Amino acid sequence: MKPRMNFYQAAPDTMKALMALETQIQSTGLEKSLIELVKIRASQINGCAFCINMHTEDARKRGETEQRIYLLDAWRESPLYTDRERAALAWTESVTLIARTHAPDDVYEQVRAQFSEEETVNLTMLIGAINAWNRIAIAFRAVHPVKVKASVA
Repeated sequence: MKPRMNFYQAAPDTMKALMALETQIQSTGLEKSLIELVKIRASQINGCAFCINMHTEDARKRGETEQRIYLLDAWRESPLYTDRERAALAWTESVTLIARTHAPDDVYEQVRAQFSEEETVNLTMLIGAINAWNRIAIAFRAVHPVKVKASVA
């Protein structure tokens, strides 16, 4: 796959605005581990290899376990996630698939049981931002780095 363009060079001011939103989200007080889980899950749904690669690496750097990363796609069937994470992941799926789900009341109620109003807005902005990043990366064919396996001598 070949990238279509360097979107940072093509529209630097617009990309700076999205980066500013990213910086704001990081400063909201949402748990860093939760932020990464949301980014990975939305990226899985959207099929964004570039973002899945980036955010699984970021999650590992922040101490996330391999098991929780591997099982994220099946979070409903795993006991590894907290009630707060489960609410955030359900909301992530609902908002990412908004045309299909219309953000149902039962999922919203799960989120509100775990998050304050401010946190719910911040979580929703996080989901919106990663969906924007996914769409940019997929539309312009951003290619994730490829690590070459060391040969065994």
